[in-house]
Amino acid sequence: MAHDRITATVKQHSIALPPGVDWPDGMKVDIEPSKKSGMTLAELFKKYDGIADDLPEDLAENLDHYLHGHPKK
Repeated sequence: MAHDRITATVKQHSIALPPGVDWPDGMKVDIEPSKKSGMTLAELFKKYDGIADDLPEDLAENLDHYLHGHPKK
C-alpha cells in the first residue's frame, strides 16, 4: 500500500513510522512538526519563568533605553 502522507512519532530522537508503513532505509522525507504539539507557549517556556529576577522595574516602559540607549520616558 502506498503512503503519500503519514503521521509519525518521535521516539528517542528518531522517527517511528506507524504500523504498515514500510519505507526503505535511506528514503528522503520532508518533516515538519504537527500543529497539535500538545504544549502551549507558556508550557514550552515554563523553565525560564523567574530566571531574570534582577531586571529594572521600568524595563517594559523604557525598553528602548535599556536596549539602545534612548532617553528614558
